[in-house]
Formats: sequence, structure tokens, C-alpha cells
Amino acid sequence: MDQIVCPYCGKKVQIDTAIKRQLEKTILKEEKEKGEIELEKAKLQIEKETEEKLNKESKIELEKAEKARLELEKKLEENLKEQEKNEEKIRLVATREANEASRLEKKEYEKKISDMQKALEDAQRKSKQGSQQLQGEVLELDLEEKLKSTFASDEFVPVPKGFEGADIWQKVRFQGGFVGSILWETKRTKAWSNLWLIKLKDDAARAGATEAIIVSQSLPENSNSFDRKDGVWLTTFEHAINIARYVRYLITAIAKVKSSATQTDEDWTKVRNYMLSDSFKHRMQAHFDAVKTLREVLETEKRTSILRWKRQQGQIDKLDTNTINFYAELKEIVSNLPELEELEVPLVESGENGNEQESLL
Repeated sequence: MDQIVCPYCGKKVQIDTAIKRQLEKTILKEEKEKGEIELEKAKLQIEKETEEKLNKESKIELEKAEKARLELEKKLEENLKEQEKNEEKIRLVATREANEASRLEKKEYEKKISDMQKALEDAQRKSKQGSQQLQGEVLELDLEEKLKSTFASDEFVPVPKGFEGADIWQKVRFQGGFVGSILWETKRTKAWSNLWLIKLKDDAARAGATEAIIVSQSLPENSNSFDRKDGVWLTTFEHAINIARYVRYLITAIAKVKSSATQTDEDWTKVRNYMLSDSFKHRMQAHFDAVKTLREVLETEKRTSILRWKRQQGQIDKLDTNTINFYAELKEIVSNLPELEELEVPLVESGENGNEQESLL
């Protein structure tokens, strides 16, 4: 029998083989369990240490990674700021270049507009000048035709070159010979100019004309229908022929006085002074005013008559229409109503087949 030492008292105890084996199994089991526990503890310890080590290393790596991330973000932010600065510089340069280009384009556009405006103004001015010149030439030709028709015995000769103001030169014929001449100038402008008097008077002196007449659409202030200033007669187109008659009579009357043996120079002077006096001018003005008044009265009566005729015509048309409508309404009621020839108006003209025209009713 083997002996074992008691774990409590330390004494040796005799055991048999079965108990020994059972104890050995128990011990082995306990040792195994203890070993497993120790192994498990060691394993847990290793895992814990490994985990702590890994955690520590991971933390270090994470810290490194975070630090790298922060550095990268910082670098990216710096790059973004630098990029923004570059973009701002580029944008400023592009804006400045665009503004400069736009400014130049605007200047170029304004220059083109200005050139076009000037060209348009020049064209309008030339057109207006050409139109005024054409209108003046038309009036000049019209006046010359009227003068030739009214004074068929007189001679109309071309105005010599160098006479800026003159347009028509009328040589007055009386009793078979030329007794004087009239130098005419026509103007069709809205404003009067005293320079015309100086030019025409100078032309008349150089040409040796007896009288000078300006026919203008506008006259000097305080001048109505006709006047005489600085030795030049002034009138409108409306009274040009009448003024021509008076001036021509003045020329022929003076010529007659000069040629008469019974008339003296004093008589000739009296005639000329009278016909150039304000009294004679007022008498002529009264004549023109009377003619103008009669013409205005005639035009007023003419307009009144036309209005009256139009009004009466409208009334007649209205009555005529009412009569036709009345007859048409009766025709619808009484189909065998007698036809009225005055109301038979054809609606459709006959064609090639000779169909009869359809009537209104």
C-alpha cells in the first residue's frame, strides 16, 4: 500500500490502489482544470496584453494618422487659399481685361454712332439744302413763267455770272423800245436776312437795273405783303405779279415823262418821288389788304358752301336710303308690290352667256 501525505495535517496516510487511482484522476482532473484555468488566464492575459499593445499601437498610429490628416487638411487649406488667391488674381485680370475690352468696344460703338449721326445730319442737311434749293428753283421758274405770261412784250434774259443774289432779269419794253429793267431774286426760307438787300442792291447797280425786287416767303418785321427798303422792293409770292405791275408802271411812267417835250425834269422828279413815297406805298398796301380780305371772304364762303352741300348731300342720301329700306320691307310683306324702276339696281353683271342682271328687289 502506498502512502500519501495529508494536505491538512502532513501525516502520511496509507491508501489502496483504487483510491490512489481515483485520487490521481481527481488530482489530474484538478490539475487539468487548474491548468486550463491558468491557460485560460494566460490566454486572457496574452489577449489583454496583445489588445493593450494593439490599442496602444493603434492609438499611436491613429495619432499619426490624425496628425497626418491635420497636416494634409492644413496643406489643402493652404493650397485652396493659394488657389483662391490665384483665381482672384486671374478673375481681376480677366475682369480688368474684359472691362478694358468693353470700354474699347463701347468707345468704338460710340464712335460709330457718332459717325453715323454726323453722316445722317450731313445727309439731312444736304437733303434739306437740296430740297430748299429745288423748291427755290421751282418757285423761280414758276415766277418767271408768270412774268413772261403777264408781260409778253418784255424780254427776259439770263442773269450774268457773278451776280449772287439775282435770279431773273426782266427788261421792260415800252413804245417799241427798252425803258428800264427789273432784277428779281426769289427766296424760300423761314427767316429773313438783311444781307439779301445788300447783295441784290449791289447786283442791280452792277447790272444797271432800274429796280430790284425780292420775292420771299418771309419778310422783315413790320412788313406786310410788300415794302421797300434801301431801294429794294420786297413782296411775297402771292403779290409778286401785282408788284411787278406797279414797278413796271413806275418805270414806264418815268420813261414817258422823260420822253415828253412838255414835261420838265421837275415833273419827272415829282412822279418818281410820289411813286417811291410812303403815301404811294400805303395806297398799294391798302389795295393788297383789300384783295386779301376779299380772297379770305371768298374762301370762307367757298368752305361754307362746301360744308352746306355736304350736309345736304348727307340728308338726301339718308332719305334715299330710308325710302329704299321702306320699300324693301313692304316688298317682303306684299310680294306683288309694283316695281319701281328707280330702285332696280343690278347686283350681278351678265356674263358671256347673256344672263339677265339680277335686281336689288
